[in-house]
Amino acid sequence: MSDSTLKGILLAFAAFAAYAWSDASVKLIEGQLSPIQSAFFGALFGLCALPFIRKRNDDWRDIVRTTNRPLWLLRFVSSGLGAITSVTAFTHLSMAEAFALIFLLPAFVTIMSVLFLKEQVGIKRWSAVIIGFAGVLVILRPGFRELSTGHFAAIVAGLCGAISIVIFRAMGPSEKNISLYGAGLLGTLVICGVAMTSSFTPPNAEQWMFLAGYGLLGAVANVLVMYAAKYAPAAVIGPTQYSQMLWAILFGYLIFGDGVDGWMLVGIALIIGSGLITLIRERQRHVALPTSIAATDQNVAVAMTPESDEAKTG
Repeated sequence: MSDSTLKGILLAFAAFAAYAWSDASVKLIEGQLSPIQSAFFGALFGLCALPFIRKRNDDWRDIVRTTNRPLWLLRFVSSGLGAITSVTAFTHLSMAEAFALIFLLPAFVTIMSVLFLKEQVGIKRWSAVIIGFAGVLVILRPGFRELSTGHFAAIVAGLCGAISIVIFRAMGPSEKNISLYGAGLLGTLVICGVAMTSSFTPPNAEQWMFLAGYGLLGAVANVLVMYAAKYAPAAVIGPTQYSQMLWAILFGYLIFGDGVDGWMLVGIALIIGSGLITLIRERQRHVALPTSIAATDQNVAVAMTPESDEAKTG
């Protein structure tokens, strides 16, 4: 392994640790603010990443310029909905359970790639989809436990993330990073900003601290994963995203007092296995896949683009 690749892997681990801390920060608000309001301020603090996402030849107006307005607007909407539902999931579920359900995202990507991108999917990728959904059934155990808003929110968050990735693939290298990132941020700011006007609750000092942690750590993670993609291929650093599950279990035990039972561990293993099968297959097929396929921040999809590929040093 080259020094460059190792640097990329370490940066990716740092990025996904920052994502996990970001999610823990918003969970610490404990639902005292609405998920819409938390998502809005998370996106507001996320603007801090823009100077790092912007490249030398980018104009600030490129944030709203696009080569495909309908797809840009679809990302705009899916990012806003994804932010709201991910905050809802972490508010109502343990971190491990929320991550496990959101990690179903690769299965959604496979299905939507067949439906909308007309990709040919073989037995291995369909097997991964089936394994992933089996993992969800093991975790949820419908009929044996009560399902909450958080469970449905986590699945919708994964679906919204999948939409962002399919849009990323459909738009191709012609779309600038800053435009993709801008669609995600602006979608969350506009949708949540409008939705929260009727029920705004002024955050107290402690809540401001958690909101800042949520947004700023997410911004730092976006920048770190972008730099990680410059040093190592996405197929190499992609699996590091599953380190978030270790952080989730650790935070759940130390901070939130959440345990993980045997059924959940089996379900988590099935879902992670499903995602890894998909990643390996994508690598073999040389399909462009954003560095993270399940980070709760939808904007991580901009981290891996063809221009990033050209910037790799190893």
